Amino acid sequence: MLNINSLKSATILTATLTLVSCSESENALPNIVLIMADDIGISDIGCYGSEIETPNIDRLAAEGLRFTTFYNMAKCNPTRSSLLTGLYQGGEGAVHIAQLTKKAGYYNIMSGKEHFDSWVPDYCKAENVFDHSLYFWATTEYFRPPSGEFERPFFLEGKEISADDIEYEESPMYKTDFISDYALNWLDEAFEKDGPFFLYLPYHAAHYPLQARPEDIEKYRGKYLKGWDSLRIERFMRMQNLNILPENANLSSPEGNINKFRGPFHSNYTDYYPWNSLSEGQQDSLDLEMAVYAAMVDRLDQNIGRIIERLREEGKLDNTIIMFLIDNGSCPYESNKIPDVQPGPDSSYWSLRAAWANVGNTPYRYYKQYGHEGGSHTPFIVSWPGVIRPNTFTHQIGHIVDIAPTLLDIMDIPYPDSIENFASLPLHGASLLPIFKGEKRVEPDYFMSGLEKFRMFRSDGYKIVRTNNGPWELYDMINDPTELVNLSDSLPGKVSDLSEYYLKVKQNF
Repeated sequence: MLNINSLKSATILTATLTLVSCSESENALPNIVLIMADDIGISDIGCYGSEIETPNIDRLAAEGLRFTTFYNMAKCNPTRSSLLTGLYQGGEGAVHIAQLTKKAGYYNIMSGKEHFDSWVPDYCKAENVFDHSLYFWATTEYFRPPSGEFERPFFLEGKEISADDIEYEESPMYKTDFISDYALNWLDEAFEKDGPFFLYLPYHAAHYPLQARPEDIEKYRGKYLKGWDSLRIERFMRMQNLNILPENANLSSPEGNINKFRGPFHSNYTDYYPWNSLSEGQQDSLDLEMAVYAAMVDRLDQNIGRIIERLREEGKLDNTIIMFLIDNGSCPYESNKIPDVQPGPDSSYWSLRAAWANVGNTPYRYYKQYGHEGGSHTPFIVSWPGVIRPNTFTHQIGHIVDIAPTLLDIMDIPYPDSIENFASLPLHGASLLPIFKGEKRVEPDYFMSGLEKFRMFRSDGYKIVRTNNGPWELYDMINDPTELVNLSDSLPGKVSDLSEYYLKVKQNF
């Protein structure tokens, strides 16, 4: 016979445990997954207007927040340096974000590309800040090359390993896949621990060389025979319908978006020419080139899906922030070391040409390394169940230097006064947490991007930018978001004010 007093006690105990459990859940620090792609234009992702299939990234957007204006540093190494330290430029005293998460009790994992500017201290290298790390420096092939050795070495827990030492699940080995393989194995360790985890996944896709699995290439073969002219217009229209662009945004002219400053200067790679001026054979070859690129983006998305699914299986997804971003816009620079072999297999070494990169950066001008929007303006997606409203957009501006102060805000910990016996350098960004919560944040006084000779400096709606150390151009970014009208001659005072402001800021670095 059931004892009523026992029943009351059990009910009270259950209620108490439930309250404690809910309280602990509400107060638990969220897991953090930071995913970076490489050399992909703003319109190359499905939820930003692409025909390339990226259902997993699109799902993050549908369940989270899309930034319509988010800046990087326009090239691989400065972007990674600024992202991971919260500094436009620094030196000794820079603090890696994994040192911040470690301070907050996170288990740190990295798998992917590490590529820093020379000012980043050695103590910020992966083996010094992550509990587990697999990384490579700059560019490597995707498949094991015919020589048996990659162009640059891989490092596992800081120790150089050969291609034979790399573990992988699917044969033949493919870099985007085995980057995820390592991350998933280390996540299993993280799941067994009590505290939160920080996973940093800087994939290499879709940086050259253009190499992809045959089944992924086949999926896109023939889809690009319509050519870059039609595709740019189609993407532009989709971006307008998606609310990714301001209503007053216009499509930049392809004729002006050529590569003039980084050789070799072969006109078939650097210049624009109408698609219908090409022979059928040329169009077929170019269709293959873009199909391989699309396949690399597709495979990237498949692997992001693997990470998301593992988090879901382990019941971690509801308490995990997932951030997706890109290091710079699409890359138009010829790096074809094996020109006689078409892109795709392990024996090839091709890069994307300017006309296709121009499609990726629709509707903006120029490319990687430029401070113009085509190089510096890429997607940023954040999913955080229970905090970020699903399928929302923000037109507030963000920058990669804002990530570090955002994490500090989320973890509710102070920025350290010192690091490795150096006084910590003050962060240059500001927290994005108010935007995540659907609020208005105080916009930072300025944003910077582009290599020094291609620098951009934006403040109070205006932007100065130069090409190859030339004179400053000036754009009204509110009324001319695609930088079509250079106002430097008509507003020389504004150019002078912004350039002086930039020099003053630069002196403080």
